[in-house]
Parts: sequence; C-alpha cells; structure tokens
Amino acid sequence: MKLDGKTVLITGGASGIGGATAHELAARGARLLLLGRDASALARVADELREHGAAIRTIVHDLDDLDALPTLWQGLASDGDGPDVLINNAGCMSFSPIERECTADTEKLFRVNVLAPLVLCREAAATYRARGGGHIVNVGSIFGSIGFAYFATYSASKFALRGYSEALRRELAPAGVRVTYVAPRATRTRMADAFGRMAEAVGMALDPPELVARRIVRAVERDARDRYLGFPESLFVRVNALIPRLVDRALRDQNIRTRPFAEEAAALRGSCP
Repeated sequence: MKLDGKTVLITGGASGIGGATAHELAARGARLLLLGRDASALARVADELREHGAAIRTIVHDLDDLDALPTLWQGLASDGDGPDVLINNAGCMSFSPIERECTADTEKLFRVNVLAPLVLCREAAATYRARGGGHIVNVGSIFGSIGFAYFATYSASKFALRGYSEALRRELAPAGVRVTYVAPRATRTRMADAFGRMAEAVGMALDPPELVARRIVRAVERDARDRYLGFPESLFVRVNALIPRLVDRALRDQNIRTRPFAEEAAALRGSCP
C-alpha cells in the first residue's frame, strides 16, 4: 500500500512504538489519527509532527472503556477522512510471579491488549468490507509465540491477538481487506521500565521503538501477512512451534535469574486490593 494521502489510526499513539510509528507515517505523507489516554502526551507528539507539515488529529480515549469504541470508530468512519489503516498498537504489561497477580490487573490487561483490538477490528472489518478494501495491523509480541516465565498473562494476551489476527486475515481476504500481525521482541519503551534491569541481567535485547516503527510501516507498504522482529528471537519462534522442549531447556537458567526481578516488580506494584 502506498501511504501518501492515506489516513491511519494508531492506538497508543502518544509514545513508544506508537509515537515512533506516527513519525514514520508522517514522513511518508500519511494523515494521522492518534488515539491515547494522555492528552498532554498526544498534544506534544501532534505539535512535533505539525511542525513538519503533518496532517494530524488526536483522540483522547482510554481503551479500557470498551463500550464507547464502536461509536468512536463509526464517527471516524463516517468522516470523509476515515481510517484507511487501523494500527492496534496500544498495550499494557504484566511482569510478576503469577501468584502475585491481581484479578483486576488481569482483567484490565485483557481489555486493553485483547478486547479493545478485537472491538476495533470488528468495526473496521465492517467498514472495509463495505469499501472493498482496507488494512488492519495488530502489534503483538514475540511473547505471543513463546511463553516466557513471569510474563504469563501478557504472553496469553499476545497469543490471543496472534491467533485472532491469523483467523481474521483468512476471513477477510476474499473481501480485499489485509490483516498484518507484527511481533516485536522486547522494546525500549515505558512498558520496559518494569523489567529493564532484568533484561540487562539476562542479556535480553531491547530494540529502540524507532526500529520497530520502521518495520511496522514497511510491513504495511509491502502488504505483509506477518513479521517477527529480532534475531535469534524470530528463530526461536519457529523452534518453539516445532520442538518446544528445546526452548524449555534454553530458557531454564534465564527463568531462575528472572524470578527476583519479578518479585521486586510485584512488590513495587503493591498488594492486591
């Protein structure tokens, strides 16, 4: 897809991968709709991009509010500049021993990481079927193909998004609607603050968000079905699908070294209500 003149909606567009993706798209002439819950952060990104001539509109909304999403999408789609591309990028993280995780935190994570993208995909699918085309991009994670200890709930949410994206791509292909799943490895964003010291201790690579953004935009331009980012992680995805016991053994020592950091993160978060 040529992005010049296309309208792209990015959730989580105020920072990290979303903000970097906005810059990449603006450089290619795309019109931007940035959705996020932090009005001031959205305004900062918008001001930066407008200085370079980008056409941009910000939408302040917390994806935890699922009921409002259909109306929000329909309002955008009825506009002459409704989204040609939907990028479901927003997400939240859980890094904790599973017995220390609160039910409320689990529910919120699934609403933001799974249910909100599914609702937006459903609304976009109806719009794009009627138009005869469109592009949906779901930003998942390598953790959605390899289950990592102390990221169990986060991994589960990304496994769900990956499976949904695969099924949705097959369902919408006859209607000319493209679906792309992009799986970054760990990325240097605010979400990584919770496990940054652990990543350093075990040698886990952290990619800059600008690199991930370039790969996302390239995937859209090339109408890619899926992209798994980073080596050797992208290789481990294939090995884990075929011989998961090899990955079990490869991660055994890392899992032991990770636990103290997960315990510390849980303690900083505080007790369950």
